[in-house]
Amino acid sequence: MSKVQVSAIDALFDVLRDGMTLAVGGFGLSGIPADLIDAVRASGVKDLTVVSNNMGVDGKGLGVLLEAGQVRKVIASYVGENKLFAEQFLAGVLEVEFSPQGTLAERLRAGGAGIPAFYTKTGVGTLIAEGKPLADFDGETYLQERGIVADVALVKAWRADTLGNLEYRFTARNFNPIVATAGLVTIAEADIIVEPGEINPNHVITPSVYVQRLVQSSDRVKDIEQRTVRSRPVLASA
Repeated sequence: MSKVQVSAIDALFDVLRDGMTLAVGGFGLSGIPADLIDAVRASGVKDLTVVSNNMGVDGKGLGVLLEAGQVRKVIASYVGENKLFAEQFLAGVLEVEFSPQGTLAERLRAGGAGIPAFYTKTGVGTLIAEGKPLADFDGETYLQERGIVADVALVKAWRADTLGNLEYRFTARNFNPIVATAGLVTIAEADIIVEPGEINPNHVITPSVYVQRLVQSSDRVKDIEQRTVRSRPVLASA
């Protein structure tokens, strides 16, 4: 059965609600489900808890949800590219839970695997450990972290088939595969959608069982946070 929806708005219309937890794939502006994020903004839902590696930049990516005042809490690893995020955090408008990047990845993976909690050395003896259980293993102290299960997960794939099998491309893969498993409902957008059987099974990274709905990505510019270039060296003439 095809999981392809007419549009991102159609894919989300009956699953969004105020106060829900939203997990979103991407790293910076790479591999973000931009159409689905825009559809969340258009829906007007508010008081969201957003779980993502970061909150995009001002006016792009998840930054548009901050601009619209739709986010109550953020669970993230890195937020240094978004001035509005800092302003809302310092003003007490936005609740923030910082999570080390590897820990955040494992929390999402654990949530998707049905693991409620795990122990890690990362964060022991720091502010990250405040209020969290500690335990000793083999003479070392470890910190308990909880798995994350989101109400809805939004991911971006390079190619998908109509059943929802997903294939990612290069660094745009990033957090998307683990976010896809951590949602009670997972909605994906893909640059290319093909018929079943057209993706080599060995290339499927997220199996269709994790994906409930699928939408074709619009043709849009893929933004880059910071473009760093160097001058092309002058070659000596022969």
